[in-house]
Amino acid sequence: MRLPKTAHTSRPWRIHEIAGDFRLEDVWALPTPGGPDDLERLVRQFASGKGDPVPSPVGRMLFALRWKLGALLGLDKAGAGIGGRVATLRDRLPADLREGPRGPDLNAVPFTSVYQTHDEWVAEMGNRTVHGVMHIGWVPDGSGGYHGQMAVLVKPNGLLGAAYMLAIKPFRYLGVYPALIRGVGREWREGTSGPGTTDPRSPRATPPTPLG
Repeated sequence: MRLPKTAHTSRPWRIHEIAGDFRLEDVWALPTPGGPDDLERLVRQFASGKGDPVPSPVGRMLFALRWKLGALLGLDKAGAGIGGRVATLRDRLPADLREGPRGPDLNAVPFTSVYQTHDEWVAEMGNRTVHGVMHIGWVPDGSGGYHGQMAVLVKPNGLLGAAYMLAIKPFRYLGVYPALIRGVGREWREGTSGPGTTDPRSPRATPPTPLG
């Protein structure tokens, strides 16, 4: 479910002090009900790299098109991403976050972890068009439980980046976000009670990138 931007901006996340020059693009509730300490499990699920990261035919078609265009236009070539065209957000971290847990990188999509706390995990990606941040928060649901909340923050690279974000917006809403959220919810449920599961916290799958 898509949420108002205040669902992210009203919470005291540490990302606010680090990425103030980024634009908040979207906020989504994730179907991952759990307890107060379950963010770690959700992070492992994101990072495990198992399963089909794009479970819908429409999503797979859109991603195939995106990677072909990226190769044609050189959007993802070496030197265009984190540590190349853009500096990592880890360079901005205060000492307590820099010295704390960093969190895992994603295996199936080009996100590298920035920091992880008890209720917050941040990963970033970059190419010729945009520096993007995926923020996963762990929030109370108002009924004694908790669930994940995903926010996407972006810093477009000039006119090219602004045009790119505008162009991919309908594709993200058509193919990326629906597939991502359904996949996250399905893998969360299977990790909790699926056949043959011995550890209810077992990681299951990596979702597609929310930035296409």
